[in-house]
Amino acid sequence: MTAVYAIDRFIDAWATSPFGRVDMAPWLVVQQAEQLIRQTLSTLGSDYKVSADFGVHRSAIVEEGAILKGPGVVGPGCFVAAGAYLRGGTYLGEGCTIGPGSELKTSFMFPGSKLAHLNFVGDSIIGSGANIEAGAMIANYRNELADKKIRIVFAGEVIDTDVIKFGSLIGDNVRIGANAVVAPGALIPRNKMIGRLQLIDQYPYEQDTG
Repeated sequence: MTAVYAIDRFIDAWATSPFGRVDMAPWLVVQQAEQLIRQTLSTLGSDYKVSADFGVHRSAIVEEGAILKGPGVVGPGCFVAAGAYLRGGTYLGEGCTIGPGSELKTSFMFPGSKLAHLNFVGDSIIGSGANIEAGAMIANYRNELADKKIRIVFAGEVIDTDVIKFGSLIGDNVRIGANAVVAPGALIPRNKMIGRLQLIDQYPYEQDTG
């Protein structure tokens, strides 16, 4: 894919991940998250313990009180805190952290990325080395609009996704400050710094007729 929103333009590890063969827009990838992750589960080696449609690497730590609803994969060296909630098809690459009270829904996280605590991330793809501070939210649904379809302004283009659930494509090494809100459909380039309490919203409001 050569489009400005191609996942490998944002995330280096995508190409060598179990999903690297998937050549689709990010909002279409998350629609197929459960299927893609179930396929990955079938390829896991003996260094993973697979139970109830969820594979957890033997070096990962999942604290008592975390809720894991499959399908899902927790990679080597990951940490999932008590009170964390993973559901709807989730994938954690090596060394990821999901802090207490954080919810990850239908999303992929690549190596070394962190949700601090009290976060919600829905229907998203998060690159390597991303850090999402406490209380930051990655929203996935346009509750406030009559037309729920996700539309995005990015690199001078208006992109019509034709889906109603999509959070964000977050590039490698992005930093998102505490209590920031990323509105549905955001495409966040590598190394971007988003301040505390900041709103990122790439919807073309002036063109909305809903």
